[in-house]
Amino acid sequence: MQKRTPHKPGADTRQFRPDVIETYLPQGDTTLLPFLIESMPQRKRTSIKELLKHNQVAINNIPTTQFDSEIHPGDTVKVNLTREFRLFYHRRIKLVYEDDDIIVVNKGYGLLSMGTDRVKDGTAYSIVRDYIKWQDPRNKLFIVHRLDRDTSGLMMFAKNEQAKETMQHNWNNMVLNRKYLAVVEGKVEQESGSVRSYLAETSQYEVYSTQNPDEGQLAVTRYRTLKCKNGYSLLEVELDTGRKNQIRVHMKDLGHPIAGDRKYGAKSSPIHRLALHAQTLRFVHPVTRREMNFETPIPTSFASMVK
Repeated sequence: MQKRTPHKPGADTRQFRPDVIETYLPQGDTTLLPFLIESMPQRKRTSIKELLKHNQVAINNIPTTQFDSEIHPGDTVKVNLTREFRLFYHRRIKLVYEDDDIIVVNKGYGLLSMGTDRVKDGTAYSIVRDYIKWQDPRNKLFIVHRLDRDTSGLMMFAKNEQAKETMQHNWNNMVLNRKYLAVVEGKVEQESGSVRSYLAETSQYEVYSTQNPDEGQLAVTRYRTLKCKNGYSLLEVELDTGRKNQIRVHMKDLGHPIAGDRKYGAKSSPIHRLALHAQTLRFVHPVTRREMNFETPIPTSFASMVK
């Protein structure tokens, strides 16, 4: 007689069964319901409508209930025959893009990118990880790059080690463009320019600028003024290098610290946050090698400062 292994009281002993998901690839421009009817001839129209109604259809991994959603060649339509696709919702993070290899989100300010010794949960990483583990407990999530806690904007995660390693080992070649928006104090004298220095860090974790190449890592920041009013300048900032606190330190070097950045010399905080936002992220997909381009609008609070 085979001996049964005892389980802890209340333990869930059910084995995970993956969802049954069918994938369809449109060959031409069309709308969702006619496409599903053509792609699933074995199912009745009413059954397909029920799948749509209950969030069991997704276009490019974004669930939809709209029968007239437009689809185009290159799109991926998935139908979950087991249960609904989970709609990602969090007030501090917006899901921008997801596929089998990467996730791009718009992170809110005041949210850590990843955990620290003191904070493990409630980070951008833990929130997105919990979302993908709902889909399948075996799913994993990997950090590719970070944003400062008080910086909002576009951030990417990898869903497998191959995507993570490819992006991190070839970061300068894979990332084609990263643009930030910053509202700085005062009127910047030159409408456009660049700041170049070497960045080092004190024992108190404050980054500082030096011209000594033996003391720090090279950092190059380019900027141009978009608007100037009310004692503030709205700048578009591009990074040639990606160092910790680079934009914040270089704006201080410029004599125009970012509004709300008390750590690096700001005297005002009109919107009660650091006025720095990662607006554009353009990169080569680590697996498909397609060029990916994401952009967010100017935060309304930034625009109000220079209205």
